[in-house]
Amino acid sequence: MRVPYENRFTEIEPLLAHVEKPSRYLDHEWGTLSHEDAAYRACLIYPDTYEVGLPNQGIAILYAALNRTPGISCERGYLPWIDMADAMRAAGVPLLSLEGAAPVASFDIVGFHIPHEMAVTNFVEALDLAGIPLFAEDRGEDDPIVIAGGPSVYNPEPYCAFFDALLIGEGEESIVEVCERHRALRDAGASRAETLRALADVPGTYVPSLYEVRYDEPCTRWGYTVPREGADVPPVVYKRVARDFGATDPLAQSIVPYTELVHDRLSVEVLRGCARGCRFCQAGITYRPVRERSADQIVSSVVQGLARTGYDEVSLTSLSTTDHSCVKEVLTRLNRRLEGTGTKVSVPSQRLDSFGVEMALAVAGEKKGGLTFAPEAGSQRLRDIINKNVTEEDLERAVRAAFEAGWRRCKLYFMMGLPGETDEDIVAIANLADRVLDIAREVVPKGQRGGIGVSISVAVFIPKAWTPFQWCAQLDDEEVRRRQQLLLHSVRSKAVRVHYHDAATSLIEAVLSRGGRALAPVIVGAWRRGQRFDAWTEQFDIARWEEAAREAGIDLHEAAHEAFDLAARLPWEHTSPGVSRGFLEREWRRSLAGVTTEDCTRGSCTGCGVCPTLGAENQLVGERA
Repeated sequence: MRVPYENRFTEIEPLLAHVEKPSRYLDHEWGTLSHEDAAYRACLIYPDTYEVGLPNQGIAILYAALNRTPGISCERGYLPWIDMADAMRAAGVPLLSLEGAAPVASFDIVGFHIPHEMAVTNFVEALDLAGIPLFAEDRGEDDPIVIAGGPSVYNPEPYCAFFDALLIGEGEESIVEVCERHRALRDAGASRAETLRALADVPGTYVPSLYEVRYDEPCTRWGYTVPREGADVPPVVYKRVARDFGATDPLAQSIVPYTELVHDRLSVEVLRGCARGCRFCQAGITYRPVRERSADQIVSSVVQGLARTGYDEVSLTSLSTTDHSCVKEVLTRLNRRLEGTGTKVSVPSQRLDSFGVEMALAVAGEKKGGLTFAPEAGSQRLRDIINKNVTEEDLERAVRAAFEAGWRRCKLYFMMGLPGETDEDIVAIANLADRVLDIAREVVPKGQRGGIGVSISVAVFIPKAWTPFQWCAQLDDEEVRRRQQLLLHSVRSKAVRVHYHDAATSLIEAVLSRGGRALAPVIVGAWRRGQRFDAWTEQFDIARWEEAAREAGIDLHEAAHEAFDLAARLPWEHTSPGVSRGFLEREWRRSLAGVTTEDCTRGSCTGCGVCPTLGAENQLVGERA
């Protein structure tokens, strides 16, 4: 039998004086929703520290949905920082939930959020700290069902060995259905195997143990996944989608923390999805179709949320907030409602045009810190290849308007190693940054130029599943370093600051983003060598990953830098966001020709297949600018 509910905070309390940021581990925050007397108990875990995980909207949405469901109580868990985890192991204290300080292993179901590939060693760390067997195949009847979901679930194969089931897509409805199904099966005395088989019938639920990897058809080194013989499960698990986005809870965030968070503000999701069609962007495919909240719902939610939480800043979140068809009306109304309160409204995703600057001006007030734009590539040729659909003239107009409106700092995001990139494209990044600086000096009066700042941040392109570039190789890391040096030496002005991503972390992310089940022992091997919190620069050690990979007979560099044949079956095609393979192949061929594809919310259907496959459609509340 699993351990009954018991609060074990007294075991944690003596450790708090010996660790940094003890406020990470304090319970009873304002706005928690769980209830101890529920017959069925779930725990949702974000695989990072409290201050990183609490602002996550995905966890907040599922937490609220489960606690609204009669008979279900949901608590949260976060990964203790290294000092606390080591102290807990030394004291024999397992991973505990936050609200009730109950052992995570005592819950009926434990759910992990998958925010990005570099969280994989943290999954292992959390399971081990909780006392739950690392591999799903080793769990017994008294172990909780361990599930996972999130934005990086669209190639689940590298980490599916750790989970009993994975929820593909948007989870507001599916996680409730999974828990209710599990509760009924538990009460009926079903075995673990019977439970997992039944959970596979919940749409959007992938149960890895009911599928197997084969190599008998043209495929990559990782094979392809199909149902086991006699399993009677769908060959493709399609993502769940909230068809009526306006009916979902706009104010899932309810908890006020004791400590400062990474994103310490109220967040209101104003739209879901993006149809701009950047060919490198996984989220642009996996969050389709585009669905907007009404202006009335957004404004009322912001006002209610600020009153409920006491925050003095609200972020209107989405993949592309300034694409909302009523964003101008929303910002005008919010400015009017919040005038004189000292409340700041932030729009985190900025369109690269003068309209985007106009919207930024509407929320900035007197606080004009800096604006961020993402040209992604330095040359127009490469921007057409990636389907960015912006020109250098768009950027110049935007930054000119920004500096004229009073901004003094500008940050530009680019990628390096994109398909078709040449040295000329790298030099073009430097030239574009220098041109932005020149515009600033043209616009800003001489006596005010001391505060001017232009910076560029350059990430390494990583091919992702379910994108038109999923067949591409990642650039060799030695070549990445060469191009980084080329960029540094191409920037003419010392006033332009250059930041770029580490090639080693990008290597691991690339392997995990397109790998298969054979990577599970590599992940565990890296963790056993001390790897955890890989997304934290100071904690990442490529040597440990390389040692673990060699032990498993895998060459990480060879795996990351391999292009896939267009005809090959891919490791992730049994879990789908609804886009057709034919559309992705067509977009790949259009990229080779430098031909762009328009945004379907501003023109005609592009035939991606998501709407008919999922039975959903774009839902706009107005006409897009």
